Amino acid sequence: MIVALIIACEVAFWVLLALGLAARYLLRWQRTSVVLLLCEPLLEVVLFVVAAIDLRGGAEPSWKHGIAALYIGFTVAYGHYTITWLDGHAAHRFAGAPRPPKPPAYGMARAVHEGKLWIRTVVAAAVAGALLQAAIRYVGDGGDTSSLRSFQWAALRVAGIHGLIALTYAIWPKKAPAESSKKEQVRY
Repeated sequence: MIVALIIACEVAFWVLLALGLAARYLLRWQRTSVVLLLCEPLLEVVLFVVAAIDLRGGAEPSWKHGIAALYIGFTVAYGHYTITWLDGHAAHRFAGAPRPPKPPAYGMARAVHEGKLWIRTVVAAAVAGALLQAAIRYVGDGGDTSSLRSFQWAALRVAGIHGLIALTYAIWPKKAPAESSKKEQVRY
């Protein structure tokens, strides 16, 4: 049941997002758009409550509860970022707004961008870890919580790996291509 709910929450996230942006830019219903987009966090609340009820009902903690915590953590950290990014593109496409800037591709600006994304991943791991720890305490010593602990470690590993990748952008920044192209150079 938890896996089906996670899938339903993901589908509902994109449906609400599409409806919210369509209401904002195609129908010009600003209030309706805001209401639809504010419903996004309710999906995570529903998933959290259902997972807690499932555990309270005597379900053995499993990978399903771990995935639910990781999903909630990811949505908390990256949900607003995703919505803002898509909103900028929808405003450009349907409302004549300027094209949203692309992330920097070179140098320390790219390293800073990657660092900010890594911080989001740390937030996602922290939220997931806290939810998993709450589930472990909720279950207590009476149940097998090893799968929940393994998901805590998985969240930390993902944050660590992403941190190493982000660090490589700072250590070895990608250089911008040379200003002068080979076409401009005259060969004799």
